Amino acid sequence: MQGKILNFTIPADYAGERLDRVLRDLHPTMSRAQWQRLVREGHVTRLGATIKANYKVMGDEEIRALIPPPEPTDLVPENIELDLVYEDDDLIAVNKPAYLVMHPAIGHPTGTLANAVVYHWPDVLSVGGERRPGLVHRLDKETSGIVLVAKNDYALNYLVSQFKARTTKKVYTALVDGRIRPERAMIDAPLGRDPKDRKRMMVIEPGRSATSQPSQTRYELTEQFERHSLVTCYPITGRTHQIRVHLAYTGFPIVGDHIYGRRNKSLEIKRHFLHAKQITFKRPSDEKELTLKAPLAPELETVLEELRRVQKI
Repeated sequence: MQGKILNFTIPADYAGERLDRVLRDLHPTMSRAQWQRLVREGHVTRLGATIKANYKVMGDEEIRALIPPPEPTDLVPENIELDLVYEDDDLIAVNKPAYLVMHPAIGHPTGTLANAVVYHWPDVLSVGGERRPGLVHRLDKETSGIVLVAKNDYALNYLVSQFKARTTKKVYTALVDGRIRPERAMIDAPLGRDPKDRKRMMVIEPGRSATSQPSQTRYELTEQFERHSLVTCYPITGRTHQIRVHLAYTGFPIVGDHIYGRRNKSLEIKRHFLHAKQITFKRPSDEKELTLKAPLAPELETVLEELRRVQKI
């Protein structure tokens, strides 16, 4: 399979600018980092000669770029039904069900969200890494809710940059054991890897572990039951298992959490009660703020209906 050849005539007003920045502007579906890699690998030429990414363009000159074909991948497209929340030319938003793993990994080589995405949107296979095509962020296996998938490299980098800058606003719904107190608070507790179990996270004070990172979650009580509390969570940072660990740290673990929750189940539920219900971000196409919502999973609605019947205060 042959690559794609792009020919650019550099506008005069770019004179003095770095080549990688210019190419990013002229072909924004690829990030500056991707252009730097192509230049480094010798795929970008001027008058038939390779050039460096920090080359300062003169303007009114011809630049040629070869975009290599996607590398072969063993990611198999699978016809897995997805609950589509939103779609435009740059991105897709799906309501991920519990137990759908994000991407292939040890123990989950197939049957993942990534496998489903490349079946329904084949072009996404070339976006980002071959194992995580277009995936902007992730949710835990048992967590349901909104997941964003980018359709092109520009959108991927634009969306990821918002997550890194913490300008993306995320809202989660969680059911916890106990009558939570205070009814609203900011949990400011640094998280790091549990030294006894690398798959677990725990609150670790700064300086006591190289993995410890500042972590903040704001929550507020939404609905009170006799022995449980429905809370809305607003994660400020985005650490692994953050909401689950923070709520457990306060003494009110998420119902059904087999890692951080109570050993004896308080309710008959097969998964932990955590749902990513809303996300607000700027759209790549026009930089306008967009808010997307995903309805609560049916199995979680069933739990709430039963609580309202037998535990409502």
